Amino acid sequence: MTDLIRLMLALLASLLKSRAQLEAENLILRQQVNVLRRRMPRRPALTNIDRLLFVWLYRWFPSIAGSLAIVRPETVLRWHRLGFRAYWRWRSGNRVGRP
Repeated sequence: MTDLIRLMLALLASLLKSRAQLEAENLILRQQVNVLRRRMPRRPALTNIDRLLFVWLYRWFPSIAGSLAIVRPETVLRWHRLGFRAYWRWRSGNRVGRP
């Protein structure tokens, strides 16, 4: 419940600013952080209020759909390492012919 109150206060504060789309994206990211702070054992569980908020914000600002992915920092680091490894395998691959 305190997450919802904190989110509503952030919404009221963001209404005073002129860049509404950027603020809506920040609001989505704040809500995602609130969901992750609940420390669910495996996957973060979304409540009906979370779903309602995401749907409401998507209806008002459909261009923020890209920021609705909840990803752990370890996942981003793993993706980065895999990409780095793939790049250097490609870069140092067997060259055919004479150098």
